[in-house]
Amino acid sequence: MSGRADVCVVACAEAFRGDGEILAAGIGGAVTVLAARLARLTFEPDLLTHDGTCLLTGDVPALGEAPEVVEGWLPFREHLWLVLNGRRHVMLGASQIDRYGNTNISCIGDWARPKAQLLGVRGAPGNTRCDPTSYWIPRHSPRVFVPEVDMVSGLGTDRGAFALRRVVTNLAVLDFGTPDGSMRLVSVHPGVSVDEVVAATGFDLDIPPDVPRTREPSDEELLVLDRLDPARSRDREVAA
Repeated sequence: MSGRADVCVVACAEAFRGDGEILAAGIGGAVTVLAARLARLTFEPDLLTHDGTCLLTGDVPALGEAPEVVEGWLPFREHLWLVLNGRRHVMLGASQIDRYGNTNISCIGDWARPKAQLLGVRGAPGNTRCDPTSYWIPRHSPRVFVPEVDMVSGLGTDRGAFALRRVVTNLAVLDFGTPDGSMRLVSVHPGVSVDEVVAATGFDLDIPPDVPRTREPSDEELLVLDRLDPARSRDREVAA
């Protein structure tokens, strides 16, 4: 039987479907790393994956394990080349995100006197301008899904983002497939209602007439996940 974390990993993996031979990069936790590795081991075998630092992996190791087969060295300069040439699909996190997918990982509050200092913009501008980008938000709430971000770190569809694919949360899957590029509800996870997603979102979502349920993992995918994450680190990352 699958749990909420399994559904979230599979939903994140689906963001990489159709990518082919580009670098799939999950940032910031077990779920996104598992998603890239699950996609490569099932429906997207041409994906490139790495060990989290500087090695392209020929095999797909479990979380925390070193690869047995190394396909190449990926120093930072080569990683930047991939980013600047659209050869990387990254799944990022966000402290704030608005209806057009502008994200903030820099500060909370007024720029002149912020309430909290966060990471800075990091690589978000380059990633969102040059490459496919998706997001994993483990706690879907109005504090994260806001009418306007306090600072734009990652570009949204209204600011020239290259391709915003998916936003996966602990409640739902969303995308930007509307005429104006605003956020649309794609599916709700098993046990979650549309009303719950609406209540947890601080702006108006585009909601189709019949919102499906996010698909659950297949038996094959569950076996792969259990091999990649036998300690179920993914459960600790997904808010109930």
